[in-house]
Amino acid sequence: MENNNQTSTDFFLLGLFPPSEIGLFSFIFIVLIFLMALFGNMSMIIVILLDTHLHTPMYFLLSQLSLMDLNYISTIVPKMASNYLFGNKSISFIGCGVQSFFFITLAGAEGLLLACMAYDRYVAICFPLHYVIHMRKRVLVKKVCVLMITGSWIMGSINSCAHTVYALHIPYCRSRSINHFFCDVPAMLTLACMDTWVYEYTVFVSTTLFLVFPFIGIACSYGRVLLAICRMHSTEGRKRAYSTCSTHLTVVTLCYVPFAYTYLRPRSLRSPAEDKVLAVFYTILTPMLNPIIYSLRNKEVMGALRRMIQRICFLKM
Repeated sequence: MENNNQTSTDFFLLGLFPPSEIGLFSFIFIVLIFLMALFGNMSMIIVILLDTHLHTPMYFLLSQLSLMDLNYISTIVPKMASNYLFGNKSISFIGCGVQSFFFITLAGAEGLLLACMAYDRYVAICFPLHYVIHMRKRVLVKKVCVLMITGSWIMGSINSCAHTVYALHIPYCRSRSINHFFCDVPAMLTLACMDTWVYEYTVFVSTTLFLVFPFIGIACSYGRVLLAICRMHSTEGRKRAYSTCSTHLTVVTLCYVPFAYTYLRPRSLRSPAEDKVLAVFYTILTPMLNPIIYSLRNKEVMGALRRMIQRICFLKM
């Protein structure tokens, strides 16, 4: 009797992969992306930590973005892969809550961190003299960076606690099968036996606070940055500033757009299949693409990678 009661509280994730050759191919593809994301983000963290040339606010924030991406994709893919491999789609009630908490925390913190990175570029390009003066005060710069990062984590955690606690305390009286590949709270609420319109409103408010407002701030910052770049007399400086800003805007677009499109729509306009496809972008592809975009389009990061590889080869010899 006890076991039956425990089993009845479990959720079942219907997953992403169909039981066919296409599903197997998709599974292998996702696992390869996961491994690339792990390697890419860990490499970025190690390179920024070890290379003193990259000990600046921009790269310190970038290392935190890599850390968030590393945790982000690790929250989703391992459980999804084990469910597919072992044919066991169940996830415990507490496990679902834990996965949901980390997902929402990391999503919110990353949205705020990207806004902090945009602000850093705005100050560096639009007020270069002030930026250089502040850079010499290393203690002050570190404090500001730590405050921005800590604030992102704390605000993301508070938002996540509110959503997760709500999801774990509402009654579920329908099928426990979640039509998703992770415990996404809106997908869980389709199984609730009560009206959840109030919660759907809070999802809209949270998405606005953690995605729409930061995105507007980023757009305004880069509008000013583009004007500053156009006024630059140095062609090399203009190219470098444009490269840095276009890189960041690419990451912002990949992260914000599918996420906002998913959670700002009312439930009547959403479909489980479309939500899964969009979720692949912001939970799996973006954490893999971020280190590639920032490394391949950044000469300083590529130079640091070369120095680290040369150091490793020299030690082996």
